[in-house]
Amino acid sequence: MKLGVALSGGGIRGIAHAGALKALEDNGIKIDIIGGTSSGSLIASLYAMGYSPYYIYILFKRYAKEIVEMNSTPIISGIGNFMMNKKVSISGLKTGESIEKAYDHIAIRKGIRQIGDITKMPLVIPTVDVKLSKEYIFTNQIPKESKNQSQYITDISIGKAVRASSSFPGIFCPCDFKNHKFLDGGVLDNIPVTEVKKQGADKVIAINFKADDVDDNSNIMDIAMRTIDIMGNKISEESLEQSDFVLTIATDKTGLLDVEKLDKCYQFGYQAVIENLENIKCL
Repeated sequence: MKLGVALSGGGIRGIAHAGALKALEDNGIKIDIIGGTSSGSLIASLYAMGYSPYYIYILFKRYAKEIVEMNSTPIISGIGNFMMNKKVSISGLKTGESIEKAYDHIAIRKGIRQIGDITKMPLVIPTVDVKLSKEYIFTNQIPKESKNQSQYITDISIGKAVRASSSFPGIFCPCDFKNHKFLDGGVLDNIPVTEVKKQGADKVIAINFKADDVDDNSNIMDIAMRTIDIMGNKISEESLEQSDFVLTIATDKTGLLDVEKLDKCYQFGYQAVIENLENIKCL
C-alpha cells in the first residue's frame, strides 16, 4: 500500500507540517507520495528531496525571518489608492525572490536543480496562472492517466516552484515563469489530495489548519486568518472528501507571518499526529 500526504497552505503555520511528518516517522509510518500547496509546498519539497522533518524545522527557523521580512507601508498605500479609484501598483509587494534563492541553494546541496530531478518520491505542488485562471501542477512525475498532461510542469527549479505556489495575493507579487504569471496555489487547490491520488497513493492523509475562533478581543490579523482558513477549507471541500483521513491542526491564533510562533507550531503538528495516532494506523 502506498501512503500519500497532502499539506495545506497556512503561512508560517506550515512548519506544523514538519512536526506532523516527524511524528509519523517516529511511529514507523512511511510516506510514499507527498504534495503541498503554498507553505505546504515549502515543507513537501524539502521532504521529497530527502531532508528529515527535524532538519526542515531547522531550515525553516533559519530562513523564515528573511523570507517574511517586508515593509507593509506600500501595501497599505495601495489599498488606500484602490479605495480612491486610483491605479494600484504592485511594486510595493514582496517579490518572493528570497524564497526562490534559498530553496535553490538548499536543493543544490542534494544535487537537485529542477523539480524533475527529484527521485525519492513523487511530489506535486499546485499553483494558479492568474492570466489564464487555470491551475498548473509542478511535479517530478506526470501521471499517466491524466486527461490534461499540459497542466503539468517538470522543467522548473525547486525555488521557482515553491515561490510560485507561495505567492500569496496582496503580500507577494505574481511569479513569472515563461509566459505564465503564477499566484498562490491555494486560490484553487489548498490541499492537493486529488493530485496525490493521481500519483498512485492508495490512502491519503490531508493535513490542514483549524480556523481560529474570533471574539471581541480578536485583532485584524485574527479575523484575516480565520477568513483565509474558511476560504481555504471551502475551496478544498472536494479534496477533503477524497482523503482517507483529515488531520486538522489547531495553532493558537498564529498569524500568517508570525515567525515568533514557529517553535509552538512545530509542536502543535507533532502533537496532533500523536493524538490521532491510532486512527491513522487504522489506515
